[in-house]
Amino acid sequence: MDDELVVSELYRTYHGPLLSFVVRLTAGDRQWAEDVVQETMIRAWRASGQLDADTPSLMPWLATVARRIVIDDRRRKESRPQEAGDGPLENLTVPDEMEGLLRQVVVEEALKSLSPAHREILNETILRDRSVNDAAEKLGIPVGTVKSRVYYAVRALRVALEERGVTA
Repeated sequence: MDDELVVSELYRTYHGPLLSFVVRLTAGDRQWAEDVVQETMIRAWRASGQLDADTPSLMPWLATVARRIVIDDRRRKESRPQEAGDGPLENLTVPDEMEGLLRQVVVEEALKSLSPAHREILNETILRDRSVNDAAEKLGIPVGTVKSRVYYAVRALRVALEERGVTA
């Protein structure tokens, strides 16, 4: 595949989820997060020949690379003498929430792969914690339809998560 196509496809598919993941790693520093995403994409492009094309998602690999870049950047900053003007909060350590963030990104990806009807029913019943009767009333569909959609939506979500390497 042409190098430009590889880079375009990586950006199209993973830029949004990866940026949202990295913004959390950088404690909301969007500029730094953009730089990390760009460096991650460059490294992915350089390693494109080594990546497994059969993998359903490169997100775990990209997230690991991005996390390492953030760690390296932090170490580089800490190895220099502190500059004047840095606030005391900048030196606070932040707990590593990599696993939770990665799981959240993968679950978001899996939810996006569901049909709109399945996403809607899971949103009403599970995320908004509505009863079957309340969801049926809100959506204007029969209770039996809500029950069957929930059943099939959960099943489809489980399959989508398993395809991404997450066991439900």
